[in-house]
This record gives sequence, C-alpha cells and structure tokens, in this order.
Amino acid sequence: MKFGLLFAFQTPPQSGIPWNEPYRDMLECLPRAEDLGYVSSFQVSHHAQKDGLCPGPLVAVAGAASVTKTMRVGTGVLLVCLYAPLKLAEDVAVLDNLSQGRFVFGVAPGYVSEEFAAHGIPREQRTRRFEEALDLMTRAWTEERFSFEGDFYRVPDTQLTPKPMQAPHPPLWYGVSAKSSLRRAVKRRAVQIMSPRHGIAELKEHYQIYEDAAREEGWEIPERPLIRQVFVANTKTEAEKLAAPGVNYLFTELYGAASAAGDRVLRSDDGSVITDATQVSFDTFKDRYIIGDPDFAIEQIRRYEAEVDPSEMICWMHMPGIRGEIAMRSVELFANEVMPHFS
Repeated sequence: MKFGLLFAFQTPPQSGIPWNEPYRDMLECLPRAEDLGYVSSFQVSHHAQKDGLCPGPLVAVAGAASVTKTMRVGTGVLLVCLYAPLKLAEDVAVLDNLSQGRFVFGVAPGYVSEEFAAHGIPREQRTRRFEEALDLMTRAWTEERFSFEGDFYRVPDTQLTPKPMQAPHPPLWYGVSAKSSLRRAVKRRAVQIMSPRHGIAELKEHYQIYEDAAREEGWEIPERPLIRQVFVANTKTEAEKLAAPGVNYLFTELYGAASAAGDRVLRSDDGSVITDATQVSFDTFKDRYIIGDPDFAIEQIRRYEAEVDPSEMICWMHMPGIRGEIAMRSVELFANEVMPHFS
C-alpha cells in the first residue's frame, strides 16, 4: 500500500491561527514528506465556509507541485458545478503541464446547499451539470478543435491549448457515493476516491456497486484510493489529546452539519443517522479514523487491507486547529514507524 497526505487549510474560529499559516505548513511539509516516502498530496475543497476551508484547490495544487518533484498532486475533490467548465479545462491543462504530468483531477458534484446558493447554481441541477461539464472538458482536452451544445453549457467552435501533458488527459477520480454516481464513474473510467466520512461497512457497500458495474463494463479498476483522518503520537492518549479536537470539528461543522440540514446523510458507527450536529463526538465515529500510537495505526491499516484492500491511503493529518509543527511530528513518526510495514 502507498500513502499520501491531504490538506484543507482550515483555521477554526478562535483558534488564533492566521489564514496563511496552514498554506505555509503544507509548503514546508511536502519536500520532507516526499523524502520520507509519501507519494501524493491532495487538496480538500469547499466554499462559503467560516474557517477558510480551501475554495481554490487548483491554486493550492500548483503550490504543492512547485515544492515537489515526484509526488502526484491533485484535488480531493473539486466541486465542478461551481466552475465555468471551459475555463476549468484550461486551468487543469496548464496545471498538468506545470506539474510535468503529475496532476490527478479529483471531482465531485458537491452537496452543501449554501455553496450552491452562494454561487447562484441550482442545487437540484448539480448531477446533470457535473456530468455535462466533464463531457465538455474531455472534448476540449482531446480534440484539436471542438464545439459543444448542452443543456447548461454552450461553446462555439474553438480550441484549447496547451493540451494536458498526460494523454488523453489527467486521471479522473470521482468523490461520490450514490449508486447512480458510482455507476457513472465506471462509465467514465474514473477511479473512485473514498471519503473519510464513511465507515468500513459503507465503504464495502460502495465498492460492491462500483466493482459490479466495472465487471459489467469489462473494465479493470486501476486504483483504490481511500482518505482517512490519521494521526500518530508516541502514545494513544497523546494522539487522541492532540487530534480529537480537530476530528470533532470536522465531523461536527462539515459532515454533521450537512447531515442535519438534509444535504447528505452521515451515519454514526452504530448506523444511526446524524440529524443534529450536537450528536457528534469523538467516540461517535471512532471506528473510521486512525488516531493512536504506531502499533495501533498498523493494526487498523491491516484491518482496512483485509476489509476493502485500498491501493493508497491518503492521510489527513493536518486537521483543523493542529499546528504545522505538531502535524509534522505525526507525518515523520508515521513514515518511520508505520509505513515500512506496508512496503
């Protein structure tokens, strides 16, 4: 199994962390992480959030590309519906060339109501806009000249240059979980990147749908990346003390709030649906993040190997409110004490 890192650049209110600090932390972390054996760096993205959760993931990816040499750099994931698709296709092509063909385009239609309202996009159109935008972008990347006439987007005869360095275009990773979306991912030959908001039982359900669709299409799934909140320290008590506030914040303010608003269901480890963000606690989702000492991390990752067989675990260590130097200690300890067991 390979390992990567995830960044969201969140600074919770009253944390005292300035907006720029998480970006500096990433730029300082990545060259060392690359030397330690991490193979990828991904950027979370949401919009209209109170804590600075990154609304400009392509810019952040460009920063990551500038301080690394071999790592894949990508979005995990970008909310396509909130962008003009031809301009997005241009930016992706430039970024793929800038990174020398290391870019992975992780995408999703989105689900948080306030994001769509802020951008003036009807939320009920998100899935159709998402797929139509990807159709447009794929043509722009792969055809010398093209025109496009869709329900939402229209482009007269034109061309896109430069073309992406990767042919036919950067790999598409879908961040979705609905049955129909998983099947559409297969139709597009897109890798499924599994969200940290889902427990192992849900992951297995999603993989089953995805794998069945791939078999029907005669397509062999090339990768099985998985995002998890991960944090290690010398003792489990220390790790939980340092990381629990960040995990609680994520599951309360983002996933729990969205579930309470009816945007997207979040289930606790016992299977019950979160209908109020106050239902969230560190123990509510303890089965889906890996926070402890190195031995605990090794045990949990072996469990994931046995249950869902991921090809890559993308570790969200720089969680909200965790200072860069503290997150970096986890990055180092994990690389030295955990990763060698999975090489």
